[in-house]
Amino acid sequence: MKLEICANSYRSALYAQEAGAHRIELCSELQLGGITPSYGLLKLVAEQLTIPAFVLIRPRSGNFNFSPIEYKIMKENILLCKELGYSGIVSGVLHSDNTINVERTKALIELSRPLPFTFHRAFDLTPDPYKAIEQLIELGVERVLTSGQKDTAEEGIALLQDLQEKYGDKITIIAGSGVNPNNAALFKEIGLREIHSSASKKVKPREEELDCFGISDQTISNDQIIKDLMNRIFN
Repeated sequence: MKLEICANSYRSALYAQEAGAHRIELCSELQLGGITPSYGLLKLVAEQLTIPAFVLIRPRSGNFNFSPIEYKIMKENILLCKELGYSGIVSGVLHSDNTINVERTKALIELSRPLPFTFHRAFDLTPDPYKAIEQLIELGVERVLTSGQKDTAEEGIALLQDLQEKYGDKITIIAGSGVNPNNAALFKEIGLREIHSSASKKVKPREEELDCFGISDQTISNDQIIKDLMNRIFN
């Protein structure tokens, strides 16, 4: 089983690597559901990390029905991530009725190649998850991140298990939202091969950050939580 850490900062990415995570998903603004990181963060993490890192390509928070300009920005960010040497892309597009926009998602997948493509938690908004996952498989999506269409993956475990049993040999289903050391084993028991967690807690700013205007407590990935997660999925 593999552990992907959702890292929203340089510190979170380094902590994830040091604690033994298999991969990170790099994003910003977790409190908004995640958006594409800045160029500076993308460049620094690409230079310093040695474990695989996927990047969330989402130009803004809110719905996943993007304007033509937003869609163009997404494409440019995918090209940038490929240039910087990232290992994968996390993205996707929906129609206004929350069904998968097959045409636009297909174009993003093709632009991302040869990098693997994860369809993010927009999947949890789709009205028919079975039709949606079949469309993603047909498009060649390698992974789908989902909470089983509930607020947390533990609440959605019944759908996660059903999707794994029906489609797990065709696409990797990653459980995400509320995954922690106390429930990680549940997802292993139903046969999932990957889990996703921010493994985060609020911390005080470091000494060198204290002079920054308006600096406050930061929510970052915690190395001990990550180690606890690793212990639960391997023991």
